[in-house]
Amino acid sequence: MASELDVINTVESFLGVSLRSESAVMILTTTVAVILGLLIFVWRRTSDRGRDVNQLVAPKAIAIPAEDDEAEAAVGKTKVTVFFGTQTGTAEGFAKALAEEIKARYDKAAIKVVDLDDYAMDNDQYEEKLKKETLAFFMVATYGDGEPTDNAARFYKWFTEGKEREAWLQHLTYGVFGLGNRQYEHFNKIAKVVDELLSEQEFQPPGCSTMILTFGAKRLVSIGLGDDDQCIEDDFSAWRELLWPELDLLLRDEDDIIAVSTPYTAVIPEYRVVIHDPYVTSSEDKFLNMENGNTSIDIHHPCRVKVAVQRELHTLESDRSCIHLEFDPSGTDIIYETGDHVGVYAENCDESVEEAGRLLGQPLDLLFSIHTDKDDGTPLGSSLPPVFPGPCTLRTALARYADLLNPPRKAALSALAAHASEPGEAERLKFLASSQGKDEYSQWVVGCQRSLLEVMAEFPSAKPPIGVFFAAVAPRLQPRYYSISSSPRYVFHRVHVTCALVYGPSPTGRIHKGVCSTWMKNAVPFEKSHSSSWAPIFIRPSNFKLPVDPLTPIIMVGPGTGLAPFRGFLQERLALKEDGVQLGPALLLFGCRNRRMDFIYEDELNNFVEQGVLSELIVAFSREGPQKEYVQHKMIDRASNIWNLLSQGGYLYVCGDAKGMAKDVHRTLHAIVQEQENVEPSQAEAIVKKLQSEGRYLRDVW
Repeated sequence: MASELDVINTVESFLGVSLRSESAVMILTTTVAVILGLLIFVWRRTSDRGRDVNQLVAPKAIAIPAEDDEAEAAVGKTKVTVFFGTQTGTAEGFAKALAEEIKARYDKAAIKVVDLDDYAMDNDQYEEKLKKETLAFFMVATYGDGEPTDNAARFYKWFTEGKEREAWLQHLTYGVFGLGNRQYEHFNKIAKVVDELLSEQEFQPPGCSTMILTFGAKRLVSIGLGDDDQCIEDDFSAWRELLWPELDLLLRDEDDIIAVSTPYTAVIPEYRVVIHDPYVTSSEDKFLNMENGNTSIDIHHPCRVKVAVQRELHTLESDRSCIHLEFDPSGTDIIYETGDHVGVYAENCDESVEEAGRLLGQPLDLLFSIHTDKDDGTPLGSSLPPVFPGPCTLRTALARYADLLNPPRKAALSALAAHASEPGEAERLKFLASSQGKDEYSQWVVGCQRSLLEVMAEFPSAKPPIGVFFAAVAPRLQPRYYSISSSPRYVFHRVHVTCALVYGPSPTGRIHKGVCSTWMKNAVPFEKSHSSSWAPIFIRPSNFKLPVDPLTPIIMVGPGTGLAPFRGFLQERLALKEDGVQLGPALLLFGCRNRRMDFIYEDELNNFVEQGVLSELIVAFSREGPQKEYVQHKMIDRASNIWNLLSQGGYLYVCGDAKGMAKDVHRTLHAIVQEQENVEPSQAEAIVKKLQSEGRYLRDVW
């Protein structure tokens, strides 16, 4: 009894309360119960890691605070930062691969991979943070008509527009690798500009009226120019080989430089896969019943939107197809401006999904989730792509997240080789992925446009585990971008898309079906069915805008689906006119094959003319006469009128195919300037560049 009283006295002394009353005992027992409950909750959360259902949005890398950067580099190591600007994930993959190899080769390197958009919260931080960098590499892609990628746009704008800067880059050593395509006019423009501005810096000293040219950062190796029209992986490998001798001098001691380094072999990325029981709630079930939940809607946080209208624009006589589709964003935070783009996450068709399941040898109803950490919580490596939401079935994962129809890259072939049970197939895959197999890869894979599914079918013994397939074989299925063909001033709560169906034989004889255009062709609108189609979408802002002054003359050139943004422009002008705004002249040069087959939106365009919104509709029919006639031919016919409007401060807009039409129109514009101004070709080129720099010659090309 005495010992019990001693215990009570000790507890009372510790808590500072008396336990002789019922209320005190009740408080104590309640407190103990709460503490035990919290301990059990934490324990269950920790032990049930494999059954967590991730959020529905794709995770995005989080910017690492500057304090972490300094701490990491302070332990006698050299800080190395690899930046990336990516649109499809390739530049990010290259950045991670470079970082992994630097980490493996050099103990002295404290390596970090950084998304350019996450690097600084606001523009003022860019300079402040870059001042602390000593060794950096930039993996930057050029997108569209010589534009930076979405995640590099803010950095690029700040870096190229800043004029009054001190020479603060002289302590930085850097390298640049660009990702582009030689078929486009502005091949690797972004990488070239970044490389040039890093190496030479102009600055204006306080109180001085002239600009002084000083040496900026030190270029470690010449800029690498990757060409995605061929094999961009070989370009990247060649650039990396130039890098190692230079990095040896910076990151190795003298004794280490003399020693022969161990050859580096890249590790094939692989997620940890957790197989779930069928009763676990899958992410697709939750997705069907949840709103986006994010304040900002972007590429990483798309919003589910239903299809309201879907109709065919070609006549029955046409052997091709063009779809008019309307998304209904009512009840969401989606807003857009005339001329913007919409990004659409479509799904692979059932046929492709079922073929992929057969080739993998896995049931499509398998419920699983992928993870970037080991069972004990330690990370698996920095080269893994971000995970997709889970748990989900294999059918859903293949439909929504796997790019199955593009030709596989060499890294994917290496991963397939590692999991091919038949030695002959493994050797063949290794050869195609090697530098020795460059020509055959270029011809057999790229030239023949063999899809990932076709390649896997050629090597049936290659059955990678699910963790390898989604990490190293199948890239993420990317959103498809479309110029919005409506104006929010005229069409409320609708986003219009004009989409040509991609359907035709590939060099191997396979019928290639475009992922998103096929989805749109088969989409069911809610005006026809309660079980309507839907897709995650987001808006990407564009600089393809009408002049601020509605009286400014405009000339629009857009054959086929290149008409899309101009339909939005004309709707906007009609809305302005209905509000009593006076409009300037507007010319539209449209092109199609035959007025009886593919003259899309014909009635609407004629109505715009009748309403005084469109001054003149000029149509080139390429298949009606003995000679093929295109929009550039119509431009020549009206050269005087076009140049008069441009001379009055008018704007020229071009939308459509970058590889063919846009180049022809560009050359025609040069010819018109040269003829109308009676100047030499070099002077005509200068005039056209002036139009571009003034923002009066704008292109929305793909």
